[in-house]
Formats: sequence, structure tokens, C-alpha cells
Amino acid sequence: MADLQDELRPFPEAGELDDEAQTAPSPADPRTRRETGREETDAAAPEAVPEPEHEPENEPENGRGPEAEPAGSPLERARTLLAVHPVADGYSGLPWALRHLSWYDLQLGESAVDTDVPRLREGHVGALLWSLHPPEGRTAERAVGAVLEQLDHARSVIAAHPEGLRLALSAGQVIDAHHCGRVAVVLGPATAAALDGSLGILRSLHTLGLRVLNLVDASWAGEAGLTRFGEEVVREMNRIGVLADLSGAFDATIRRVLALSRTPVLCTRSAARALRPHPGNLPDELLAELGAAKGLCLVPLTAEQTGPSVRDVADHLDHVRAIAGPDCVGLSGTYDSGAAHPQGLADASGYPHLIAELLDRGWPETDIALLTWGNMQRVLRTADFAARAARGRREPPTAGIAQLDGRRDA
Repeated sequence: MADLQDELRPFPEAGELDDEAQTAPSPADPRTRRETGREETDAAAPEAVPEPEHEPENEPENGRGPEAEPAGSPLERARTLLAVHPVADGYSGLPWALRHLSWYDLQLGESAVDTDVPRLREGHVGALLWSLHPPEGRTAERAVGAVLEQLDHARSVIAAHPEGLRLALSAGQVIDAHHCGRVAVVLGPATAAALDGSLGILRSLHTLGLRVLNLVDASWAGEAGLTRFGEEVVREMNRIGVLADLSGAFDATIRRVLALSRTPVLCTRSAARALRPHPGNLPDELLAELGAAKGLCLVPLTAEQTGPSVRDVADHLDHVRAIAGPDCVGLSGTYDSGAAHPQGLADASGYPHLIAELLDRGWPETDIALLTWGNMQRVLRTADFAARAARGRREPPTAGIAQLDGRRDA
């Protein structure tokens, strides 16, 4: 009943800015103070005002410390923009990281991990994709059980923090969670090995809340591309509303999924290989194909894939935006995954500093709104619409890998 008392406010659709955000002038614009209503807090003393004869003994309380950013600075503009268009973070390893702790409280704050509710709010994070990947070394035979355990644990964590987190199973529920002051949690990606060669298991995982599947660690999505069973997996994912994550997949698999999928795909942890030759990063030709298919490249905030500084991450965002387009770039914190992060982006609270860097580089606020929130909302919404349409045309298939590919391995 407490949720019914939350005051809702309209939330812009993807890429739409409210009037204030659309008209916010540049800090260099002489109209900045007048049009943003900051005359009283930021205006320099005009010549007509005489200098005081002596300094006052006590400075009046104004709620602003000496270290606060001046009005109209990139960091203040970043926070203002993120308050309207928060970050949809494309990858978080928090569920597994919490399994190592005997006790934790994400609502009050938890220093043992990179992510908790106070830091999510400080970083203006509105949604998270929670990875269900089993740890390294788990065999394919245990992948199904490992993902089921991860699903159960993730749902338990969300249920234990109802004032800060909310499970979201659709694009609409992501927006509803934000309206109620909660961080929306989307479950996935999980490894494709968890299907164990069965479309029935895929449907069962979807029923339990899975919304993203990473097409790696499966024989049906290999170096030669998709097998017949692999193609059937993609079609069934489209039918039920599970997004394909292609980070780490073979190039042939990526190209076949882009051609086959009726819904946009994600690359939850991929930056620009032209800037940093990491195997998880994408070459320009694949970035261009991803952009043509209206997929989404979520650039990870990791030192290994993007570099050791905020500027390095911004360079990758510049490059992906230039090659794939502003509609096809997003953010992936990759926090609590064991990765090292760039300086200034050590945890989930650092997003305003990255957005300030982009504003300083001249990114339009409309493009930043797409980067942080709009593009992910578009992908989630398109998957919902496509699934509703596909369920009216297509019955659930029952053939497994043994029938389609002539083998029993996953």
C-alpha cells in the first residue's frame, strides 16, 4: 500500500526532454543565469552594487559548501540532466558478489561491494541489468542449476530491499519503478549454456524473470555462426521477449543474429576495438552493422576494455556514437564483476562525472538522454511489442538440439 502513496510524475519517452532540459543554455551563453533562474545564487556582483565597507563576521547559511560546483558547470548540468534521464546500467555483477557476504544492507550502504542504494541514487542510476553468469570454472552440466540459484538469490535480494529496488519484467515496469523512487532491476544476462539444449528450459527461465541471454558457451552459437537449433533459440527468444546479448560471441554468430532477430540486440560489455584491442570490444564494421540493426552497444566502465581514465571511456563513447549512431550507444558499469575501473568511476556513484565530461565535449543533451536512458527503454519496449505480436503468430516449438542438430550437447 505504501507504493500507492508514491507521488507519480510523467516520465519522458526515449529521447524526449522536458521543456527545462530542452532549453537549458550552455554555460557560456550570456542568458544562462536569467533563463535557468540562477540569478540569486550565481550572478556576479554588478558594478552598480557598491562594495561593502567591511566583511561580515559570519557568512549566512546557504546550504552550499566551498567545494560545491558553481551553477552552470558541466557537473551541475550533468546532475540536472540525470535527474530527468537516469542511467540504465547494462551490466552488474552484484548478485554473485553478495553471495560472499554473510550479512549486508544495500539500503543503508555496503562498503564491501561497488553498488548499494545510496550510491545508485548519488549516481542517478534508474535501472540495472543483473548478471546471472555463474562464476568461472562452472561446467556446462552445472550451468542450469547455477543460473536457477542465481535467479532465486537475485529475487531474494530484491525482496529484502523493497524501499530501494524493484524487479522489472518489462519496459513499463522499469518506468513505474522509477516513478516510485525505486531502482528497477532487470534479470540477465545469463549464459546460453543454461539452456542445456532445451527450448523448454528457456521458457521456464523466462517465467522466472530472465530477460537477457548471452549467446556464448554453447555449441549452437559458435565460430561458424548459429546452427539450426541456435536459430530456433533466437526465434523463441523473440517470441517470449528475451533479449540476445552478443558480447563475447563469435563474429559469425553476431552477424547471423543481427540478420535473424526481429528485436534489437544488446552487447552488454563491448567498447571500440579500434581504440583498444580487447577481444570483447567490437571492430568498426560490426559496430556499423549493429547500428544499422538498431542494436545497442553498452560501453563498459572497465580499465581493461576502455582505459584508466574518464577521458578514455568518453573516447570510446565518442567512437561508438560516431560509427553506430547516437541511438545505439549506452552504458555498462560492470560493477561488482571483479574488473578494475577507471579513476573517478570506481563505483556506481561516479556517473555524473562521466556525463560532465561528455557535456564538456559538446554532446547535445538529447544524445546524452538517449545514452543514459532512452536507448535502453527503446530496446526493452521493442522487445515487449515484438513478443506480443509473435505470440499471436507462432506456437511454442518443442524440438530440441537432438532433433535439430542431431546431437545432445548444449
